[in-house]
Amino acid sequence: MRHAEEVTFGGSALDRAAELRGDIPALAAAMQMPDTRTVVLWQGKPLVSGEEGALDLVRLPLDHHVLAEARQAPIFMGREDGAARFAHDISAWQPENVDLTNLGAFADPSEQMHPSLAPGERFAELRRVMTALSPRDAELAASAKAIFAWHGGHGFCAKCGAASDVMQAGWQRICPACGTHHFPRTDPVVIMLILRGNSVLLGRSPGWPTGMYSCLAGFVEPGETIEAAVRREVFEEAGVQVGAVSYLASQPWPFPASLMIGCRGEAISEEITIDPVEIEEARWVSREELALAFAGEHAEILPARNGAIAHFLLRNWLADTLE
Repeated sequence: MRHAEEVTFGGSALDRAAELRGDIPALAAAMQMPDTRTVVLWQGKPLVSGEEGALDLVRLPLDHHVLAEARQAPIFMGREDGAARFAHDISAWQPENVDLTNLGAFADPSEQMHPSLAPGERFAELRRVMTALSPRDAELAASAKAIFAWHGGHGFCAKCGAASDVMQAGWQRICPACGTHHFPRTDPVVIMLILRGNSVLLGRSPGWPTGMYSCLAGFVEPGETIEAAVRREVFEEAGVQVGAVSYLASQPWPFPASLMIGCRGEAISEEITIDPVEIEEARWVSREELALAFAGEHAEILPARNGAIAHFLLRNWLADTLE
């Protein structure tokens, strides 16, 4: 696919400098350099600034006093133009007189402003602002969000249950009791552009915004190929048989830790029989109907949210730029 790496969270070519993760003297020296910066998250929300349509991921110097709110060591994220980049989590901060009702919701509209930060700098839900960030900012924010979420849910050894230690500048945990090494988890998910003639198969899950439809998707199971996962998931969710399968593009999706593997599949049956446990509805949508939906003129269908790989795949199908 010609435009594969233009998907949100992909294609910025961040230098992750993995060779430095175990080099404690080099990391210590990097933390003293005047051009070193850190990105900051609170409750999974990155710190951003700017206008809504064109946001910047804020990079703070390591001596900024807001970093005193962090309760764990920073994560080494890599280098930008030769300068080290870290990430801090200040989720221990408790904002005053702020409504946190929608925190972590599907589309959390709230923003939080720390009194020690500059005017206009605020924490915003990544799903809501992801398309307003540059590719580099989006990759940094997504990577930081995913790695902090992993640490938050994997503080204990899955083998023996002992508390594990953070190593490799945040990119590994080691159990001091049994010696097991634990690495950040990424769950592979197939997401499918299933085509039959001039139509694409779309579905919706309960709890989605009214009218929103997207491509079918599901987790790859152990011992399963990507192609087999595509065929199994489509049949389980919609009862449609799939023949040829090809890869299109991928997208890191840090909600909380998936790699979305975008595939094209050719349907060899048409009748839909949904599994109501999996999805609420599925339907064939013609190219003309989908074009109306993207234009906001369809009476029943809203497309997948901008920034998601489903939106990216569907838009490229409409533009005939999949190949």
